[in-house]
Amino acid sequence: MTKSESPIKPSDPAPRKGPLSFLSGSLTAGLLAWLALGLSQKLVAYYALHPPSYGSAIAQSIATALKTLIVGMSFLATFSFAFIGIGLALVFVRSLVSGSGSAPAEAGEKP
Repeated sequence: MTKSESPIKPSDPAPRKGPLSFLSGSLTAGLLAWLALGLSQKLVAYYALHPPSYGSAIAQSIATALKTLIVGMSFLATFSFAFIGIGLALVFVRSLVSGSGSAPAEAGEKP
């Protein structure tokens, strides 16, 4: 057998995720959402107490745009983590309700 003729071994399917994985992922995402919300609130409070004030109109515009970008990204992280946590919590509940014995239907299969 040459180097180019490597035998193809059937790969084992990846193990299925269990309810504990969904629960731990949901709790982790919830914790990160809570931390991101705290950071977002502190950023809003900081920029409310320290508004950018520059003599140049261009510098003022850049500072305002940067402030908006930073605050927007922090709230985007908050809501992203929150929605991921909610989604994983719903999948956790669904995995408990449906039971572990039922496999999801493949594409094209009829139930």
